[in-house]
Amino acid sequence: MTTSSTLKEIVTVKQLNKFFNQGLDNEVHALKEVNLEVTKGEVISIMGPSGCGKTTLLNCISGIDAATSGEVVIDGNNIQEMNDRKKTKYRASKMGFIFQTFNLIPVLSALENVEMPLLITKVSTSEARERAKAMLELVGLKDRMDHKPNELSGGQRQRVTIARALVHNPAIIWADEPTGNLDTKTANEIIDLMLQINRDRKDTFVMVTHDPAVAQKTHRTLRMDSGRVVV
Repeated sequence: MTTSSTLKEIVTVKQLNKFFNQGLDNEVHALKEVNLEVTKGEVISIMGPSGCGKTTLLNCISGIDAATSGEVVIDGNNIQEMNDRKKTKYRASKMGFIFQTFNLIPVLSALENVEMPLLITKVSTSEARERAKAMLELVGLKDRMDHKPNELSGGQRQRVTIARALVHNPAIIWADEPTGNLDTKTANEIIDLMLQINRDRKDTFVMVTHDPAVAQKTHRTLRMDSGRVVV
């Protein structure tokens, strides 16, 4: 399972392809021979026109979706060699996810939402509670821990999502349009928070974005077109 990729490279993708079948004789080549590397501690944005394969790429390299062919190595582990059960376990323990639509559980408080990844991986209730509190303080929500998602603003909900993504100290955090549902001021606050966390904790972020202003703030931007990384 483990490969000999260099320690500084947390993501290595080689010759990645993804095909979708849409009826008889209608095969869509969503990803075409994609190659990329991500260094530990980088904040990388992925941009490109609608339908170019940005989210498909994020889903395939994070193991949410299975690539048709190619190699994906995350922190020394070949995702392509894992079965679905192992992928699910690996994502839960080694990856964090930030979504445009937040994906928070509406009946749970902010604190309970952030605890969830730890409880799933069998961390004790007391430890999960303390770590979740510390992470919510980190993202500026010390006074909102007991609020449910519908009692929070969009920016606050995204801060909860960031705390949830980070609480188990993942090897990498994937973000799919993390500012897509936010106004410009709040979007800037959220991306600045992610960059501050990167500076303080050296966490690695790979994000899909349509916003050039967001991409401009990241360390590096990959551009996609028609299923290929072109820059």
